[in-house]
Amino acid sequence: MSLGDEGQTRTRLPEGGGDVYGGARRGGRSSSRSLVTVVGVVVLLIAAIAFANRGGDDSSSSSPSADKPKTSATSPTGTKPVQSNYAHDQQGAQSAAANYSVALGSSDMFNTASRHDIVNAVYAPDVAATRLSALDSAYSSEKFLTNIGLDKDGRAPNGQTFVSRVVPVGTKVTAFSAGAATVDVWYTSLFGLSGDSSTNPVTESWYTTTYQLKWIDNDWKVTDFQQKDGPVPVGRDQKASTADDMTKAVEEFGGFTYAR
Repeated sequence: MSLGDEGQTRTRLPEGGGDVYGGARRGGRSSSRSLVTVVGVVVLLIAAIAFANRGGDDSSSSSPSADKPKTSATSPTGTKPVQSNYAHDQQGAQSAAANYSVALGSSDMFNTASRHDIVNAVYAPDVAATRLSALDSAYSSEKFLTNIGLDKDGRAPNGQTFVSRVVPVGTKVTAFSAGAATVDVWYTSLFGLSGDSSTNPVTESWYTTTYQLKWIDNDWKVTDFQQKDGPVPVGRDQKASTADDMTKAVEEFGGFTYAR
């Protein structure tokens, strides 16, 4: 898997989609967007997990003729894509950054145990140590969880599904050396609660995050990041999906463990 042109990104992802679903209407667009922005900023503090090193959902389909794929809502699915650390080159750095973004938007960040695994797996050791307490405080805040529609344990109300995903669109290396790399990841984020009674419907946002990576113990680790809005494409005039269709899609379409 050679890189080729440094500015070219090769991903294997489905087309993004994410109009707010039908049913509950966004009474205050700016309010909903601010919630998504808050979540994006808070979650970005952890920069996510290197799924290629830790694998994804261990559930697998032993029979290709299974009636229905067994997936977990908003969680990655599939077997472990690689059996080693990220490559010590530009493409390896881009793969690491893209997959940090995939996990960055994962609902696993709202669970204490998985959040700790994420931080310890992704950050450089000295950075991870300074992140844990701040992240635990942010994600255990009842006010924060209530504002996004979750209970104190980070669970969605009965009859609703918590959706939190990131879909990388592309990556580029802006600086590279044997010991460090700077990688931009452009992605779309889906966030909200799907369900007929949801007051925080699933919305999409667009961001670019710049990751500072360091080569430590034969792998790329995050040392810092910066986030900015966009680029944001013009939305098409598509009919919004119903709450039922959105929930069904989230439950049946598993996320990705490896984006590049």
